[in-house]
Amino acid sequence: MKGLELSEKYYLVHGKKMLEEKFPEVAKRAAIGLVGQGSECLGFDDEISMDHDYGPSFCIWLTKEDYEEYGGKVAREYERLPADFGGVQGRIVSAHGKGRVGVHSIPDFYYGLIGCEDTPESNMEWLRIPESGLCSAVNGKVFMDPLGEFSRIRNELLAFYPEDVRLKKIAARAAVMAQAGQYNYARAMKRGEHVAAQLSLDEFTKSTISMVYLLNKKYTPFYKWMHRGMKELPILSEIGDILNLLVMTEEQAEAWGNTRAQDYLYALNTKDQRIIIVEAICNLVLQELISQGLTVGEDNFLENHTMYIMEKIKDPHIRALQIMEG
Repeated sequence: MKGLELSEKYYLVHGKKMLEEKFPEVAKRAAIGLVGQGSECLGFDDEISMDHDYGPSFCIWLTKEDYEEYGGKVAREYERLPADFGGVQGRIVSAHGKGRVGVHSIPDFYYGLIGCEDTPESNMEWLRIPESGLCSAVNGKVFMDPLGEFSRIRNELLAFYPEDVRLKKIAARAAVMAQAGQYNYARAMKRGEHVAAQLSLDEFTKSTISMVYLLNKKYTPFYKWMHRGMKELPILSEIGDILNLLVMTEEQAEAWGNTRAQDYLYALNTKDQRIIIVEAICNLVLQELISQGLTVGEDNFLENHTMYIMEKIKDPHIRALQIMEG
């Protein structure tokens, strides 16, 4: 059983009764659900995931005032709920999984994920929050929220970045894709620096995945689930398969045998299959940037589009940042 389904059933059978009978005043105000860190909150959990931080559990989110008055009492009753449920053994908590479920104050819960107790107040605050933190704050499912305070913040975050912030991040991703994948990979291969070449492809891959999420107006998950989540995106999900091909392509040292420093200075080494794949990915991204009205022209070198994107940013403080910041 998927973790989200297990969580909701467990709450309806045990948690709901506990709150309504022992804390009726809290039951009228508490938000209930499963949101935050962990594969089950993304719906990506499987048999492998069940060895840690999986099991019957849910979150109870209280306002700051309710948490101060009732938090400890509700937490003690939560701990008394049956550990096993529906044929599933009690939750096995890992060293880093403590505190993911149970009773939370709403401001503390959001602060722990995004560093803000409420919706960010400025573009710069939005820019500083890790994408994976925002993803964790809006994933999962809210089973009920009679007061609406938890969902108010959640829905404001779900509306995605302010457009100036999204544009800044897109420009930064385009710059890294160009620098790492279209430029530094080839330079590293010319020098025989194969570790540096692999690191360049790693940076290219991470920035490409983030770029695809930004173009979909979705937050990028924690690195372990970045690629998996691409399958469900409506725009450029095919890049996920192409990245898999890039990773699986064998090392290309032979394509660079006997090359001189000036070789391929202004042209691609098409003997290197990885370069062909990188350029194909960049072209797909470029076409989507054009489709969204974010750039013009057919120059496949993404760095040459970054300033055009930056010029669309209205906030002078965001527009003045270094191109790769964000």
